[in-house]
Amino acid sequence: MTFALSACSQPPAPDIPVVGTDAPVLVPASPGAPARTATPGERVGPSPAPTLAADVRFAEAMIPHHRQALEMTSLVEARTTTPVIRALARSITAAQTPEIRSMTVWLAELGRPAPAGHDHGAAVGYGMATEQQLNALRGAKGAAFDQLFLRLMTRHHQGAVKMAGEELAGGRDYRMRLLARDVYSGQSIEIERMRQAATTLPSLPSLPS
Repeated sequence: MTFALSACSQPPAPDIPVVGTDAPVLVPASPGAPARTATPGERVGPSPAPTLAADVRFAEAMIPHHRQALEMTSLVEARTTTPVIRALARSITAAQTPEIRSMTVWLAELGRPAPAGHDHGAAVGYGMATEQQLNALRGAKGAAFDQLFLRLMTRHHQGAVKMAGEELAGGRDYRMRLLARDVYSGQSIEIERMRQAATTLPSLPSLPS
């Protein structure tokens, strides 16, 4: 199944730079693969590619996935004063809010509405918190909140990284692949930050899994 963008909905094609013989230009690869150096005369930049069903599935699943992350970060200010947790929440909110906007606009250009509200169907299985876990987070404060937030958000980020990896493997749309690279790299870094933060906080073994 292939989704084709109509001519009227596509933005003007950007100028694609031609590599000269001056400073080397690195062409990024998929996560985990080394970048390569472009050859002189090579044209680098976005090239036309069909929009596949995989690209649409990525956007339609990632939007509600991001929304749940923002729902969790919105609880932080009133429930903990721990600096590292508050800093992580600000970072997550700052990254994911514009990504939701970008994917929503992209879907609109295809004539497809963004998933409504908390329609998490396509994102199930990618680290989404259950309603029971969200209720536990809403009811927690202080150290208990910190540990549960880190546990739920780490798993949530791991799901997003998995989703982004699938888009990079099977998607073709330049804008969605670029966003997937940002999600993959940015959330991988945040996973490590959360793992480190968890080692500095008191352990609470009774937290819901």
